[in-house]
Amino acid sequence: MMQHTDSQDIEVATFYRFVALADYAALAAKLHNSASANRLLGTIVIAAEGINATLAGDSSALRRWLAELTRDERFADLAPRLMKAPRMPFYRLKVKLRDEIVTLGQPDVAPHERTGTHVGPEQWDELLEDPEVLVIDARNRYEVAVGTFAGATDPQTESFRQFPDYVNENLDPAVHRKVAMFCTGGIRCEKASAWMLARGFTDVYQLSGGVLAYLQQKTAEEGRWRGGCFLFDQRVAVGYGLERSDIEICHGCRYPLTPSERAAPEYEAGVSCPHCAAELSDKRRDALRERHRQEHLARSRGTKHLGNRQG
Repeated sequence: MMQHTDSQDIEVATFYRFVALADYAALAAKLHNSASANRLLGTIVIAAEGINATLAGDSSALRRWLAELTRDERFADLAPRLMKAPRMPFYRLKVKLRDEIVTLGQPDVAPHERTGTHVGPEQWDELLEDPEVLVIDARNRYEVAVGTFAGATDPQTESFRQFPDYVNENLDPAVHRKVAMFCTGGIRCEKASAWMLARGFTDVYQLSGGVLAYLQQKTAEEGRWRGGCFLFDQRVAVGYGLERSDIEICHGCRYPLTPSERAAPEYEAGVSCPHCAAELSDKRRDALRERHRQEHLARSRGTKHLGNRQG
């Protein structure tokens, strides 16, 4: 198991690219070997339709790996988002072969051919103010609970695969003529907008680079975002300037918790929260308490307790 100390110059890179990859299985093995050699941790998802990745490591090693990747002409103009991190946000390196790099469950969608109109933060704020535009948060319910744009519609989905059902049941191209959507980094909107255009929606907009790009470019004083932006790593959520937000994950149910939720009587650090306290069995509760105790001991020794983390 590779170890990274908090004193390292840790940087995180996130990127995706929809591009035909006939050799994606061989490419996955190559990227795994090179990422491992550079001591990078995180996740790379590769499919015939493209690549989706979030990797972290020493800044110079990460940039060296990215330079190697972009020597492949299919990724030559890749523009990864780079963020500093106070500590390593991942526990291991995972390279996954998938049918889709983000799962919508609509095999005929072709984001590399056509997607919605990309707009930057300034134009996005104008869309938020336009009464003729339906703004949709394309993320899942638990992500929306952490933060979103005021006035945005929450589809109440548990997974991205449910997004087409939401659209089919609630939207009509003849009625909803202007639709704007956003997600964490933009990849879900690429697929969702491509699918909606194929369904007959005409004016479809998407926040370029997602919420992360917005938070990186805007300030709290001028921005329209409220709350934190949920991330799928140990940072949990970030706010303006991509600074880590005061959000924690419940170990019992993996739900992101705000400070007010952590103040509820059902909350027990490392064990339960208002979302799961009533459903936890005594056996599960005892196991979580023991894991929390072991993690506390590991921190006191200056090490990391990895336990039985999945993946």
